[in-house]
Amino acid sequence: MSDGDSERDGFEAGVSSSQGDPRVLLAMNAVLSTLFAWTIVWGLSYLGAIEFGLVNVATAAIVLFAMTYLVTMS
Repeated sequence: MSDGDSERDGFEAGVSSSQGDPRVLLAMNAVLSTLFAWTIVWGLSYLGAIEFGLVNVATAAIVLFAMTYLVTMS
């Protein structure tokens, strides 16, 4: 085996056994849920279904965050 193969085996072994930092996952979930909620609320506002506002974006973000958390942690 060459050095490149042994480094790759070590990296794959390390990545496959790593659980990750839950704080990073929660932060990414919060940011991505907020951006997606903003997009959804903006689109529905453009269609005239709801009013674009901070409360609607925050509500959608919380709902998306909770759904994503429940699906990924179960």
